[in-house]
Amino acid sequence: MRKKRIVVALGHDALGTTLPKQKEATVRTARAVADLIEEDYQVVITHSNGPQVGMIHAAMSEFAKEHPDYTATPMSVCSAMSQGYIGYDLQNAVRTELLNRGIYKPVSTVLTQVTADPYDDAFYHPTKVIGRVLTKEEADAEEAKGNHVVQVEGGYKRIVAAPKPLDIVEIDAVKALLDADQIVIACGGGGIPVLVQDNKLKGASAVIEKDLAAGKLAELVDADMLVILTSVEKVCLNFGQENEQPIERMSVEKAMEYMEDGQFEDGTMLPKIQASLSFIGDSAVRNVLITKLDKSREAMDGFTGTLIHK
Repeated sequence: MRKKRIVVALGHDALGTTLPKQKEATVRTARAVADLIEEDYQVVITHSNGPQVGMIHAAMSEFAKEHPDYTATPMSVCSAMSQGYIGYDLQNAVRTELLNRGIYKPVSTVLTQVTADPYDDAFYHPTKVIGRVLTKEEADAEEAKGNHVVQVEGGYKRIVAAPKPLDIVEIDAVKALLDADQIVIACGGGGIPVLVQDNKLKGASAVIEKDLAAGKLAELVDADMLVILTSVEKVCLNFGQENEQPIERMSVEKAMEYMEDGQFEDGTMLPKIQASLSFIGDSAVRNVLITKLDKSREAMDGFTGTLIHK
């Protein structure tokens, strides 16, 4: 009988924003992951990369500015670098925590590419602000290269598309490691965005929405549960208002009603709910748990968090 399979999607709180903070955060995160492994679940980990990929993009852009012989680093390459940078700390933290508990299981980070539709409307309406603040001259130069910029406090920043994930290129490798009962870190930051061109994969100037990528990953590995660890203990109606109402259980039908009523904000809870509904689909057995990292064990035991089900 196959073990229950879980995809754990980590938010910014689980990773920190600087190198020292990331090392500290991954130690705490590893404890939550190890708790699941002790309960004999097969675990796939995916994670955000917002601060990290922004830092990398800003650093590489600044380097290219100071060294004209070097070309600017594409977003897809920055995404790949962030996967390696985060995966390195995360896999070592999980490995150490497991060994401290007397558990030996290999932990691997898979450099993961996620395909997007080149005709996705997101490419015509970019929404993700990235990188360092640019001067007017630098912003004009970016636009001359075909990139998009947006005005921010102090100047301008690049803005890129956030297309939906179509497929995960390395999914067979992820499934092979899972079938061998190993722990896998994949689709970090939504995956490296690529476009399929005949037999080639071309990096896209985009950022895949990480929550939607987590849902796609859970779907393709045939997970039993998607666990989204974020900054709130429970999904709430009227979030941030006096009449805020935490939700303990929510059916797919109810979640769709709440979305239509505009209860979930773009860029925060909405993509998490969309990913949840996409993953559950018509399945009567798949479900999604949304909660905070430090509440994950209680939530898995049914004492807190929001459970979404068919």
